Amino acid sequence: MNKDSKIYIAGHRGLVGSAIVRALKEKGYHNLVFRTHTELNLIDTVQVTSFFEKEQPEYVFLAAAKVGGIIANNTYRADFLYENLMIQNNVIHHSYLSGVKKLLFLGSTCIYPKMADQPMVENSLLTGPLEYTNEPYAVAKIAGIKLCESYNIQYGTDFLSVMPTNLYGYNDNFDLEKSHVLPALIRKLHLARLLSENKTEAVCKNLGVNAFAKAQEILKTYGVSADSVEIWGSGSPKREFLWSDDMAEACVHLMEKIHFSDVSINNAEVRNTHINIGTGEDISIKELANKIKDRIGFKGDLVFNTSKPDGTPRKLTEVTKLNELGWSYNVSLDEGIDKLYKWYLEQE
Repeated sequence: MNKDSKIYIAGHRGLVGSAIVRALKEKGYHNLVFRTHTELNLIDTVQVTSFFEKEQPEYVFLAAAKVGGIIANNTYRADFLYENLMIQNNVIHHSYLSGVKKLLFLGSTCIYPKMADQPMVENSLLTGPLEYTNEPYAVAKIAGIKLCESYNIQYGTDFLSVMPTNLYGYNDNFDLEKSHVLPALIRKLHLARLLSENKTEAVCKNLGVNAFAKAQEILKTYGVSADSVEIWGSGSPKREFLWSDDMAEACVHLMEKIHFSDVSINNAEVRNTHINIGTGEDISIKELANKIKDRIGFKGDLVFNTSKPDGTPRKLTEVTKLNELGWSYNVSLDEGIDKLYKWYLEQE
């Protein structure tokens, strides 16, 4: 990519896309193309066709997706499968039709089997059953990987796929129902601390309600009180977390320096050309919750609801391929939690 190359970032306002925008701007790329969901609905093929015909981007970062935590994934199964398939199909196909020089598709490590050997290597894809709660989302992301591979093989495109581990960072989603575990824990523990300090106005403001009784009703639904915070599952599953700006730097590095030919084996069966992006280090949910609790300053208890699903027992990426391609992470988990909590407080 040249500094004046026309680059389209799909999903530029989300956690992933906004981090990619920051990384590109920091490196001097200035000809960036954005569209909000209102301006361009990526599920609508007609709108996507018109956009690519008009803008003719040279490079595409496909960071747009319908995302959510375990509750959202398990509740809105049809939405997660349909919407993500449509977004991917439209953007990848029209990138091919309009002659995009390179595309980078962002997936998720939930593509790997529930009981995959740890750490998860790229070659473990499609070797076993997926975790049930996020199976529709995972199936969509697997389809995206295979679509990129297939266009490369059949049409000679240069489409890369990366599978980031659990991400957190600026512009994260803190919705009590739909957020991922780390931002959800930050918000719940922050609210619990406010309750324990009897800061009722701050609690109401955080939740967007006028009456404290209404705030208490909402928080009870999510297991938040002045004395304790409920967490789904046993707390034993282990997860890996990557600061979103680190992920963005990895993506820009790959777009600048790596091509499909660098990650594909030249034989009759080209597969598993995607690249894991992670730290290669993990932590249990219980350890994570206690770490956030300490940093926020909540003095109450953590209550693990074992009647709720744990999800995959462990998800740790093998990042040897990424390291060999010239990139490794920079921001530690402790530093990242501090950065995110500070940012969250600034948004209140």
